[in-house]
Amino acid sequence: MSASETAPIRWSARMVRPQADAGVGTQASFVAKSFTVAVPSGNEVLHISALGLYRAFINGKRVGNDLLTPGWTVYDQRLSYQSYAVGDLLVAGENRVEIWLADGWMRSQLMWGKAPIFNTWGKDIAAIVELRAAPGLDEAVLLTDDSWESGTLPILKSGIYFGEIFDARLAPTVTAGTEVLDFDTSILVPHETTPVRELEPLPVVKSWRDDEGRTVYDFGQNAGGNVAITVKGAAGARVIVEHGEVLDKDGQFYNGNYRTAAARIEYILAGTGEEHYWPYFTFQGYRYVRVTIEGDATLSDIVSVPVSSVTELKAGFSSANPLVDRLFLNTVWSQRANFIEVPTDCPQRDERLGWTGDAQVFAGTAAYLGEVHGFFRKWVRDVMADQREDGAVPHVVPDPTRMYPEGYPGFYGSTGWGDAIAMVPWQLYLHYADKAFLAEALPAMVKWVDFVWSISDGPIVKPPRAWGARGFSFGDWLQPSGPSAKPLPTIGDDAAATIYLFITSSLVARIATITGDTATAERLSRMADEVKAAFAREFITPSGRLAYDDQTSYALAFLHDLIPEDKREAAKAYFKSAIVRTDGRIGTGFIGTPALLPALVKIGEPGIAAQVFLQEEVPGWLYQVKMGATTIWERWDAIQPDGSIYNPQMNSYNHYAYGAVCQWLLEGVAGFQPDPEAPGFERILFEPVIIPELSPVKAHHDSPRGTIRAAWTVEGHRVRYDIEVPAGSRGVLRLDRYADITVNGQAVGGTSEVGPGRHTIEFTFTPVPGLALDKVEINARTP
Repeated sequence: MSASETAPIRWSARMVRPQADAGVGTQASFVAKSFTVAVPSGNEVLHISALGLYRAFINGKRVGNDLLTPGWTVYDQRLSYQSYAVGDLLVAGENRVEIWLADGWMRSQLMWGKAPIFNTWGKDIAAIVELRAAPGLDEAVLLTDDSWESGTLPILKSGIYFGEIFDARLAPTVTAGTEVLDFDTSILVPHETTPVRELEPLPVVKSWRDDEGRTVYDFGQNAGGNVAITVKGAAGARVIVEHGEVLDKDGQFYNGNYRTAAARIEYILAGTGEEHYWPYFTFQGYRYVRVTIEGDATLSDIVSVPVSSVTELKAGFSSANPLVDRLFLNTVWSQRANFIEVPTDCPQRDERLGWTGDAQVFAGTAAYLGEVHGFFRKWVRDVMADQREDGAVPHVVPDPTRMYPEGYPGFYGSTGWGDAIAMVPWQLYLHYADKAFLAEALPAMVKWVDFVWSISDGPIVKPPRAWGARGFSFGDWLQPSGPSAKPLPTIGDDAAATIYLFITSSLVARIATITGDTATAERLSRMADEVKAAFAREFITPSGRLAYDDQTSYALAFLHDLIPEDKREAAKAYFKSAIVRTDGRIGTGFIGTPALLPALVKIGEPGIAAQVFLQEEVPGWLYQVKMGATTIWERWDAIQPDGSIYNPQMNSYNHYAYGAVCQWLLEGVAGFQPDPEAPGFERILFEPVIIPELSPVKAHHDSPRGTIRAAWTVEGHRVRYDIEVPAGSRGVLRLDRYADITVNGQAVGGTSEVGPGRHTIEFTFTPVPGLALDKVEINARTP
């Protein structure tokens, strides 16, 4: 068993360092102890944690099946421990416990380029263990102290980015003792999230030999995990595995985008017959592997074994368009690969960091696709631990740069990124009705909002351009710029930052009201009103055009009601014109993309939303699917139409951020979402966006209250919409844009309520056309 959200135990054990350890990047080591148990009760519990990564064995049998334990937290302030029932592993008489240790996130390389960081949270790996006779007992059967011994392991080197080298000719060998470290056990917390576990293995779908005799294997799916191999041969023969996400233009193995991450597995044979190996203390992001065999050995089997903290799929979506269905599946796989203890940006290159901006835009989608309550709650606590004194939130959490700021000065404080401190808890409230966590995180949210205000000491935020300067903003990161001869206009950092100050101050005011903090709610409401008024003065012209006249500006401003009523119609026309200028394609980056389609629907243009979503050229969601993607790309143009690879210095093929569109597929197209006034799906809002080209549509979500289903088909102008409301929930139908509505055969108005169970709704649908892209749609005049 693994503990979650339980009361911390009182520790008597000490954190002990293996004296056999020679430091980062060297041969892995272990600590061990033999002990006697007269008669096992069968109720014994092992409490365990480590500095670095660990894997525990009792009498040669593995303890539990969690991976990459104790996980990744802000190690100097919060270190997880796990609790396992181990009574079935003990015997009467002499027993032996052995704890394998490795560098892991704590001290193997983090960050990239010319400033990699090693020993981020310390130079010593170590373990702390208490074996207790039964749960809840303070008396220990065994605990770590300086009487434990240590030694070396067959793992010659391991690292998160590096990979692993395993020499099967070696056995764990005792060579030294242990040393007690000065360690504060008060920072130990029960493991707060779902553990990392292996998923169903993926077989090889294709293999071939390259010109140098190496074998390339294609598993058909980009994933985060490791390959498992079965091999037979002579002692000392070596199997070398390299990883890659894509093939190059000529169909050759490629991993230039991994930058300084070696992403390499080496296995040295023992020569004892059939041998099996799956790495212990690393993971990689890959679809392809290239295998080199040195010496006398034959590989008889190889499979890809994905790993994730999100192991159970909680939602599904299908339609008449296979590209859309595959886009949904690609998002699922990107979440799996990047939800490994922390919501990372990518699982392959020398990064794999908990970028706050990515998590902020994707949290709502993530809560539909998997069980992420504990996962995000744990991570937000890390965000709070890493938050700076002035309220600035780091770009990445856990934040290696806080410990080593000289290489990455000022790596915090970007609007759209730091707002994760409020956005993610809000999604946990919507999906799980976790009001207590809103209250827990509220002070950190308030500090962040006040920090953003302080950047320019007022409602208009003017972030500095220089990296590392206080309040630097990524803006609408990776927004496509169009042809180089005439780049398309993009939102300015000042507008983006000001919009986000409004969004988050409004949200935190609402959260303060929910949690009963009236004074904070009133102060931040006044702040939001001031920002809204200032935005209108600064960024909206008398004609209704926004200052930067780009898709992100209009999408965010419309979605969050920042445009005055008397300018809305003109602004709508300018919004549509911005889409005409991009030939009906996406013109948004990280913060604008999730808002684009919902904003178009909100202003009464579902036809344009469908047109932008379904177009298959770059930039576009379906373009990457057409190009063979099995996960979401970091860049819209990660592979050019001719198959050439974009600049490898920043080009990941497994980034979930743009997969946030799946939230719109469920909430918009399928049409169900939680009601903020009755969260946790106590009340479910049903409001589908009918896109005839997708008919028939089916979707479901396994919510905390039960399975929600929605499906619709279009015949002419008539739509049949079938829904299922779980027991204990209520449904609210919002069908004001449709006519001739019946529910279970009875005529109703545009808004009505339904109880638990299955319901059939029918209504008349009048299609709203998209844009004529061969002409400009606007000729607005200043009044």
